[in-house]
Amino acid sequence: MKRLVIYTDASVIGGCEDSEYQAASLALWQRFIQGTHTLALSAHTLREIQGAPEAVRKHLRDVPEQHQLVFPDSQEASDLAEAYLRHGVVGPGSRADALHVALASAGRTDVLVSWNFKHIVNLGRIRLFQAVNIENGYGSIEIRTPREVIGDEEGV
Repeated sequence: MKRLVIYTDASVIGGCEDSEYQAASLALWQRFIQGTHTLALSAHTLREIQGAPEAVRKHLRDVPEQHQLVFPDSQEASDLAEAYLRHGVVGPGSRADALHVALASAGRTDVLVSWNFKHIVNLGRIRLFQAVNIENGYGSIEIRTPREVIGDEEGV
C-alpha cells in the first residue's frame, strides 16, 4: 500500500482525546507512529494547538520526526486561502479553516483529514474547494475524516 501523506488539522489531534472521535483518530495516529503514512502538519496547525491540553500536544511527540512533514507559512498558501474566501467557499471568519485546505493543497498532500464538518469536511464546501483549486492550477485534494481513511484501508 502507498504511504499516504496526510495533512492533519488540529481537530484530529484533539480528536485523540475526544470520546466521540478517539477510536478513529488514534487508529490513524498509529499509522503515523509506525510510518505506514506520513503526518503532514503546518506551522498554522502547531500554532492552533499551542494552548491545547498537554495530553493533546503529547500526541505530536509520539510520531517520529522522520514520519512527519511540517509545512511553513507561505504566500502561496495564503493567496489560495484568499481565493477560497473571494469565492465564498467559507466566510471571512473561517479563514483559518481555508488556510488548512490551502496548505494541504499547496503541499500536494494526498488527503486532508479533519473532524470539522461545518467548514471543511462538507460535501458542498469540498466541491467548492476543488473548483477553486482547479481554477488556480492545483490538483484536486481529497478531504475526509480519519474514519474514512482508516475504513478504506480496512476494506470497509
